[in-house]
Amino acid sequence: MPITVRQTSTTGIALAAMVAMAAMTAPVSAQMSAPEGEPAITVEMTGELMFHPNSVTIAPGETVEWRNVSDVRHTVTLDPDEAFRQDLVHVPEGAETIHSGFIEPGGTFRYTFEQPGRYGYFCVPHQASNMAGEVIVESPGGNN
Repeated sequence: MPITVRQTSTTGIALAAMVAMAAMTAPVSAQMSAPEGEPAITVEMTGELMFHPNSVTIAPGETVEWRNVSDVRHTVTLDPDEAFRQDLVHVPEGAETIHSGFIEPGGTFRYTFEQPGRYGYFCVPHQASNMAGEVIVESPGGNN
């Protein structure tokens, strides 16, 4: 009966272990990661301190992309703790809060909404100017 000897490359194993460790220690930001695929809709952040369109409706699992077409920084924020105007922000119960950080001119931010409901968001530095918008996430059949 022949005996098969399998040689294992220790260099290959060491390289795989280093790649795995680097992946585990790399910083992760769920808010800033760009989901695969194209967004369902793009919302522009304008120099007139507006989100355009200011209200969009999508299905659960779809992605919204915000694009800064102005020459000033903006944010996309769905976090009551960041608001001095609580009337601009609404996050459905159980949904996570979102804060994009500053989006520079020409920059984008994407977020995939999983939970149905109404999400009221705003721009932190321009909330006094009423820079706010809404994402409505509706399940097929119109139930949110």
